[in-house]
Amino acid sequence: MSWMNNEDDENDRYADYEAKNRPNPKGNRARTKIRPEHNDAVTGRVLTVDRGRYSVLIDEGTKREHEATASRASELRKKAVVTGDRVDLVGDTSGDAGSLSRIVRVQPRATLLRRSADDSDEVERIIVANADQMLIVVAAANPEPRPRLVDRYLVAAFDAGITPILCITKTDLVDPTEFLSNFVGLDIVVVQSAENKWPIETLTALLSNHSTVAVGHSGVGKSTLVNALVPSANRAIGRVNTVTGRGRHTSSSTISYRIGDGWIIDTPGVRSFGLGHVKPEAILASFTDLAAFSEQCPRGCTHLPNSPDCAIVERVESGELGDIGRYRLDSLQRLLGTLG
Repeated sequence: MSWMNNEDDENDRYADYEAKNRPNPKGNRARTKIRPEHNDAVTGRVLTVDRGRYSVLIDEGTKREHEATASRASELRKKAVVTGDRVDLVGDTSGDAGSLSRIVRVQPRATLLRRSADDSDEVERIIVANADQMLIVVAAANPEPRPRLVDRYLVAAFDAGITPILCITKTDLVDPTEFLSNFVGLDIVVVQSAENKWPIETLTALLSNHSTVAVGHSGVGKSTLVNALVPSANRAIGRVNTVTGRGRHTSSSTISYRIGDGWIIDTPGVRSFGLGHVKPEAILASFTDLAAFSEQCPRGCTHLPNSPDCAIVERVESGELGDIGRYRLDSLQRLLGTLG
């Protein structure tokens, strides 16, 4: 039956030809890795992110300023797009109801505020991009202040190259002097306020012309502060549990609000702040006066109290830098110890 075998071979060859030349339902264009340049893209600022949709401010600072809703292009699926990012968009950028544009590029970032799930996790989570200040909001009481959590915020700020500002709330309940003594060695601006009596003018002057990310433990009054600075924000406000002393999470998203000629970016309250991604060198670099002595330290020096022949410790203990040097060293060692 050789004629049957020949017929089977002919059918197989026809099936192969048909499979190779079958019309592509998505078009006959061959796939390519070459991406369009999107020369017609417009630039905007990401104000908030909500379930895969991005609110982007276009033509910032002009009469044409408006918000548009955008999705993320498929080629960016492995790249995080976060609040504060400067991005390029194509498609319908009109901002009209039902319109949707597409983010095709994320412009280079000046800074990145990051945290990890815990100190053993080196996988970083980006919180906000392009902030140049961090407003650390702490309650003097109710809930009790946590110096070590503030240390962690400071480590993250120094690592990112962001200037920290400390805002103490509810000072009518407890004198914050003892708490603030933990940070006397650091050159940090401190703003204090009684409950619901905010120094609006002082804060507005500090935040104007800057992009400031606000962080804080749940229940410290951060959202209340944002509402005071930006009345149109209408951020949800929670209360502190009288039994546990813990605040309730009220903010679930990171949102930007204009304040003067700058921005304040409100973030959800947290109870932990992992630093698994931070390297000790980034912390030491923030203490420029002490870092200058580190070149004389032995290889592998940790600069901690039990580190032998540490040049920083020796210079400070000699009294060369006075009392402020001791405070600065204490702060440095405490922040470095946080990473351990």
